[in-house]
Amino acid sequence: AHDPEPIAEIARAFPAKFICSAVIDPTTGMEALRLLDRLAAKYALRLARIVPFLINRPPNDKTYYPVYAKCIELDLPISINTGIPGPPMPAEPQRPLYLDEVCLFFPEAKIVMAHGADPWWGEAIRLLLKYPNLYMMTSAYAPKYLPPELIHFMNTRGAHKILFASDHPVLSFERCLEEATALPLREGVLDRYL
Repeated sequence: AHDPEPIAEIARAFPAKFICSAVIDPTTGMEALRLLDRLAAKYALRLARIVPFLINRPPNDKTYYPVYAKCIELDLPISINTGIPGPPMPAEPQRPLYLDEVCLFFPEAKIVMAHGADPWWGEAIRLLLKYPNLYMMTSAYAPKYLPPELIHFMNTRGAHKILFASDHPVLSFERCLEEATALPLREGVLDRYL
């Protein structure tokens, strides 16, 4: 296990710029829930992260459900990777459609699809329209490659649903910011995105 203290120290020093997040392995059962409790109490954890390709189980698998319940209890948003991953790892568990069942069962859960949803953008957008507490962040996805259907969604019904993120140091903050400002977004949409 990694020591969260150095990261927590940075977040404490620059509270307006950093929040603490942690990748949680739902297959560890009760240990995952105790870890969330500890991190929330001691390090002001603000986001739980789940990476389905790491455990090769989709987000509607029963192992995840206690983690969702605990995150609702702690009022923690949950980021869940969606889309085909870059590394040579299984893609199927990262289909956005698996979140349909999760959002239905846990309407209070604040869920953020991380890393876009390539190639399942249409599926992801339909889910974003359907569920008020479902969002997407474009982390690890260069803004200049965002598909036209996502740009259209941002310009119409989804301005409040899409969150900017880089993937520093792989995709630099500067590059992502520069590309984001060049997107064909309507007045006010860029500000919301950023």
